[in-house]
Amino acid sequence: MILSRLTLNLRSHEAIRDLSDCQQMHRTILNAFPSAGPAPRRQFAVLFRVECPPAGSPYVMIQSRETPDFTHLPRGYVIHAPESKDVSEAYASLHAGMKLRFRLRANPTRKIDTKSGPDGARHNGRRVNFRSDEERLAWLTRKAASAGFAILAVKCSPDVPNVRLIPQGRLTGFRADSGGQARKLTFGSVLFEGIMEVADPERLRDALEYGIGSAKAYGFGLLSVAPSDS
Repeated sequence: MILSRLTLNLRSHEAIRDLSDCQQMHRTILNAFPSAGPAPRRQFAVLFRVECPPAGSPYVMIQSRETPDFTHLPRGYVIHAPESKDVSEAYASLHAGMKLRFRLRANPTRKIDTKSGPDGARHNGRRVNFRSDEERLAWLTRKAASAGFAILAVKCSPDVPNVRLIPQGRLTGFRADSGGQARKLTFGSVLFEGIMEVADPERLRDALEYGIGSAKAYGFGLLSVAPSDS
């Protein structure tokens, strides 16, 4: 797996456009991968996350199965050459009981109005965002269990995850519908940061590669991990 970083140039019209429209950011990133099939994001396991630090330029972290070709970026889009590194060895070294710092921007949702049709087929309903911190943390805890890791607890309260939850407001963009009309996209965004313990390395590696939660095409689901000092 390849992890890349693009440091955006705020003097670039295209960079400003992409920061304000998740669909445009999606398109710009996929231009770095060959169109070998109808679903290049899935084919190349592309995930990304936009970071806007309080000081310094915003940047985009991109993970993919192959090294991106950033020569197709708009002129002046980044302030210096893109950086890419292979993280496959680090992922392969994960083992049960290992403690890691993690970072995840997610779109915590649940489906409602899911119904079965006359033919017995299940039809998905619409997604709604979890609004309370308790619901969002419960969502993360469920996802962690299925992804092969556990969120470590604060020592003074075993029931409270040792995780920082930062509501990020809403992410928006526009996408053309089947009739060619622009349809607004809106996603609830939450940034989770904390400490995890690896329970099942294989399942965690799958989660690292394929992401967690919904709206992965629009900057959600990329789970980043690093060694913990604890």
